[in-house]
Amino acid sequence: MDGIYARNDALQVNPQAGEAHLTRGGSSWLWAVMTLFSVAFLAYYLLSFRPRNGEKIFHYIFTITLLVAAISYFSMASGIAYSVIPTHLHVASAATYQVFFAKYILWVVAFPAIIVALGLVSGVSWATIFFNIFLSWVWIISYLCSAYTSTRYKWGFYAFGTVAYLILAFQTMWGSRSAASRLDIGRDHTGLSSYVNLFWFLYPIAFAVSEGGNVIGVTGSMIFFGILDLLLICGVAFAFLFLSRRWDYGRMNLHFTQYGRVNSTGGSLHPEKHAAGTSVPAGSTAAAPAVQSGVNPAGTYGNVGGTGTHGAGTHGGMGTTGTGPYNQGGAVNPPV
Repeated sequence: MDGIYARNDALQVNPQAGEAHLTRGGSSWLWAVMTLFSVAFLAYYLLSFRPRNGEKIFHYIFTITLLVAAISYFSMASGIAYSVIPTHLHVASAATYQVFFAKYILWVVAFPAIIVALGLVSGVSWATIFFNIFLSWVWIISYLCSAYTSTRYKWGFYAFGTVAYLILAFQTMWGSRSAASRLDIGRDHTGLSSYVNLFWFLYPIAFAVSEGGNVIGVTGSMIFFGILDLLLICGVAFAFLFLSRRWDYGRMNLHFTQYGRVNSTGGSLHPEKHAAGTSVPAGSTAAAPAVQSGVNPAGTYGNVGGTGTHGAGTHGGMGTTGTGPYNQGGAVNPPV
């Protein structure tokens, strides 16, 4: 560990600006967080090659999230992707404070990814999922505006963002409970949403004491947010991975990636996909037999009239005589 610490020259290559700025110890902590996210990303991606029942929807969601987290923490550990902002409340005698915007980019990706995963499990509508995603963006962007405001008016942005978070917490905790109960996974959904909201509750506190009120320094804020991001993103990602093993994907309508967009060869359709303009009769999966030229199986197509391969007449009822060479039941009409 001492050797790793000694080789961390990121802040020498990228000198830090601002009176309250990231320290070498803080950079080393961020490198450790970046490493954990990178390992989690590789593990999650490799596990996608052996998904349950061939379905990869959660692998796709969280593989991207973990990759973005690794990139974000790489940039912060390197001492880049920040701005220097005059402080409203000073840390000791520091009049300027580093704001690392890279973590906000991570949250813009990670929070909606978690919301989509929770929405898919609960069975709520896509309209509800999109509503929750926009709530998370209002929350994050309001906090970003607050961090970049150097007067006490920053608390106005903070208040708006916190209101968006509270609505989001209600939506994910209670607004989706009834939908999840119908799928008999209410217990798993409650556990996942409770875990997510436990850490989401800590983000407003972490922001208030760091880039909001400047109570703790930049290194302290990086440690605080690093712990929250690790426990939230990695914890939720692997919780979904293991809990999904006992879920009925068919009942939850989660077959998004198993078959692809194009029907298989031979004319067969996927179980949940039908060709445009066709329908499968209730209780039947077999296609109707084709009628060949000059052949009329008994009991299949009665009273087919006209000329050509299939005729131009209609399928008549009992006692109706066709005009072509074939009559009901496959009997041949006498020539006229």
